[in-house]
Order: sequence, then C-alpha cells, then structure tokens
Amino acid sequence: MATKQKSLKRKLVHAGGWQVAKRAAKMLPFGGTAVVLFLVGSDIKRKGLLGGLLNSSIDAIPVVGLAKNAVELVRGDFIPDKERESTVKAKRS
Repeated sequence: MATKQKSLKRKLVHAGGWQVAKRAAKMLPFGGTAVVLFLVGSDIKRKGLLGGLLNSSIDAIPVVGLAKNAVELVRGDFIPDKERESTVKAKRS
C-alpha cells in the first residue's frame, strides 16, 4: 500500500501547534512548573546551559512565567537560541 506523505504546510502547522501547546502548558500556574521541569533538558539543548537554566527558572515562577510566555507568544524569545552547527558552517562559507 502507498503511504500518504504530509505536505510541507501540514508539517509546519503540526510543528507550530506543538510549540504553542508547550507555551500554553507552561502558562498554567502550578502545573506549568511541572511542565517546565519536564522540558528543562530541551531548553538547555536549544539555548545552552546558562540560557536554558535561566529560561526554565523564569518559566517555573507561576505569575512571572505566565507573563513572560504571554509576551513571548507575540514578541519572540527573550533568550535567543544558540547557533546551530549548520548555520555556523554556512556563515563560514
């Protein structure tokens, strides 16, 4: 049987929906703290050790994390992701 391939648009919607769901879960007052603790590893991978820990610790504070994530949904991340190796190699070329 042939398998149905997802379109690029569908993949982007799926990935974007996951990002919004993670941010929404972090906004919950005390349940958000549990989500942050679960996702701290991914923050460290994306932002580096110091940036990931700082981002996760701010998100874990109930009211402050809510406000931070609400602003980040519109503005973007306060703490930027570290550069990936592929982008660093592309800049060198």
